[in-house]
Amino acid sequence: MDSRLREDISAWLEFFRDLGIEEFYRREPGLQIESGKSKLETGKDSKNLVGGATTLTVPDPQTPSPESRITRAQPLSLFEAPAPPRPEREALEEIRQDLGDCQRCRLARGRKTIVFGQGNPHAELVFVGEGPGADEDEQGLPFVGRAGQLLNRMIQFVGMKREEVYICNIVKCRPPGNRTPEKDEVDACSPFLFRQIEAISPRLICCLGAPAMKTLLGIKEGITRVRGQFFDYAGTKAFVAYHPAYILRNPREEKILREDFERIREFLKSHR
Repeated sequence: MDSRLREDISAWLEFFRDLGIEEFYRREPGLQIESGKSKLETGKDSKNLVGGATTLTVPDPQTPSPESRITRAQPLSLFEAPAPPRPEREALEEIRQDLGDCQRCRLARGRKTIVFGQGNPHAELVFVGEGPGADEDEQGLPFVGRAGQLLNRMIQFVGMKREEVYICNIVKCRPPGNRTPEKDEVDACSPFLFRQIEAISPRLICCLGAPAMKTLLGIKEGITRVRGQFFDYAGTKAFVAYHPAYILRNPREEKILREDFERIREFLKSHR
């Protein structure tokens, strides 16, 4: 064997070793392969003797053996592990059940009714106010007094119906004299608000008034400086607008409220 042939063979062997093939064999002279049979025929009893050579018969590779027809479960690769099941979004009914007959803060002592929220559980637009008033405390529904009537008109201005949106407050019980909720009261109640928003997963949250703005967005500036603007909130958008009750006390500002709701309408239109 010349040196060049030896180098070629050595290179091929190295190539096969890189592929994981470590063993090689050479067929003996006179060994013949026949397809379609599965026994080794040798000696005088063999009918496939050719010049005294040993004839080895093996199954036809095109004919699958009975064992190969059995379907076996293939082991799952570590890189193909199934993703864990995605948890379903919490339902509003579950959150209401967790709230129960809430006694978590002092507001429970003066309330008549817990005002949880009202509207479409899959709404694309959620309104968050401050807290229930006298009418809301009586009926157990948010924004049903004069401020609620103004909000209803603004919802129609956006091109929607009240039952298509979701309305709630940062606290679920009426503060005495309709005062602004205090920090410990908001801290006790706001986790349920956050869960409501997460359960609904809206396109837009409208913060009505400074307390809602501060609770959801943590903005400490005055509302007059940030109203009419959009902000990021937990993967969605939040918008800041005046509370309808403020507009009722300052009728000249209703034009500004309409401008803000026009921006809401354009946002929803462009994100559908």
